[in-house]
Amino acid sequence: MASGVKVCDEVKDIVNEMKVVKSDADSNERIRLVVFVIDDGKIKIEKIHREKDLADVEDVYKFFLSLLNPETCRYMLYDCHFETKESSRKEELVFVMWAPESAPIKAKMQYASSKDSLKKILTGIKHELQMNDLSDYGNRDNFAERMGKGVIKVEGHAVTSAGGSR
Repeated sequence: MASGVKVCDEVKDIVNEMKVVKSDADSNERIRLVVFVIDDGKIKIEKIHREKDLADVEDVYKFFLSLLNPETCRYMLYDCHFETKESSRKEELVFVMWAPESAPIKAKMQYASSKDSLKKILTGIKHELQMNDLSDYGNRDNFAERMGKGVIKVEGHAVTSAGGSR
């Protein structure tokens, strides 16, 4: 915890809720995206997007990208749904640190130095992305490549390179 930033208990609770999906839970209440911010020396929840909130969203991946403000650093936990050639459907959590080039240097340093405090409660999260520019993963193919080999769809939309192998 090099930065001295602490993780709020609410963040720990929401991460655990996303990691353990109960079979009898209402699928509309399922958490798909959480945006975290550093405020007053603590990592806090800024916004939670549940399945029901995204019911009218045509492309959840594009919605996820739309949350990345080019001026502001954020952490995000994204429950990504994708399909591979080998298996039908997969759902995996993706931890994203968004530190855009145009954000203030102090904020970028604070988010970078505080990432480990958040990562300690993210045990079992398979994917971690450091994003500094939308060109990093603004294209579905690049994102699919990070999710694994043979990914053919992300959030129900086809990937042109079938796992990024161009």
